[in-house]
This record gives sequence, structure tokens and C-alpha cells, in this order.
Amino acid sequence: MSAPLPSALRARFQKYIEEGFSGRAAALRLKVSPATGARWARQVRTSGHAGPAPQGPPRGRGKLAPYQAFLEELVEQDPDITLFELRDALADAEGVRVHHSSIANLLSRLGFTYKKSRWLPPNAAVPR
Repeated sequence: MSAPLPSALRARFQKYIEEGFSGRAAALRLKVSPATGARWARQVRTSGHAGPAPQGPPRGRGKLAPYQAFLEELVEQDPDITLFELRDALADAEGVRVHHSSIANLLSRLGFTYKKSRWLPPNAAVPR
């Protein structure tokens, strides 16, 4: 995603709107696209300023945050549980359908890792 246009340009645009120009006319004067002018004019009329909107996805806790304790408990009960088994257990117990990569991202944020060791037999406890 590209960076927002400068605040000085937005301030000049807002001044033109306050002077009575249409969004399209102000945009042509400042050499920005008419679509941008219409969008900024709507923003000036509704919020009173033409500042840039926050970029990126909305910040939040995510869809799995309410089920974090449930997933932690499952992993502590069975450290060898797979992501697909976690996904199915969550769907059965809570009725929540998510992709297994979402569960992997949550577990990664919580500090859970899975490291294969070819020197240990399967199901052997890995020292930390």
C-alpha cells in the first residue's frame, strides 16, 4: 500500500472546500484525481478534516482471542496434537470454523513451537 498524500496538500484541499469549491474543482486545481477529490470532499464535510485514514487491517485481538484458553488447554493436554485436530476440536466444542493457519498464528504468538527432531524417537519428550 502506498503512503498517504502529504498533510500540506490535504490542508490546501480543505481550504478550497471551505471556500466553496467542489471536490472535483479543488482536485483539478491541486492536480490530484477527481475520485480522490470527491472522497476527500466527503471526508471534509462529514468529519471536518481531510486527514489520512489509518492504513492496514484494523487492530484487534482477532477471531480466536475468546478461545485462547481452550486452545492452550488442548495443547497442554496433548503436545503432539496437530493443527487440523485443533481446528476440528474447536469446531466441535465451540462451533467456530477457522483456518488451521489462524490457529498456528495464535499459537506462535503465545510462544508455542513445534520442532522436529530426527534424533529422538516419535512421541519422545523434547527437553526445553
